[in-house]
Amino acid sequence: MVQKARIRLTSTNQKKLEELCSEIKDIASKTGVKLAGPIPLPTKRLTVPTRKSPCGQGTPTWDRYEMRIHKRLIEVEANERTMRRVMRLRVPDEVFIEITLI
Repeated sequence: MVQKARIRLTSTNQKKLEELCSEIKDIASKTGVKLAGPIPLPTKRLTVPTRKSPCGQGTPTWDRYEMRIHKRLIEVEANERTMRRVMRLRVPDEVFIEITLI
């Protein structure tokens, strides 16, 4: 049975997340292993409503600030050569990567 690696990527910057996903796809295609993904997981939206007027006078108007957390899931065959290349990838500061073997 072939062992698989599940790579979970999370980031607030969608562009850098997609670039890292494409690099992992390139590695998988060059080494010739099976790849499933990137599967987009639901985006988490964090909203913070704040009152525009600091003193409370006037109409109750609100500003709504939002931060979105994008997630991707990639499953790759855990070939030693492939995993070494994935581990050597340059991961940006905004992207968090979690690799589990299943």
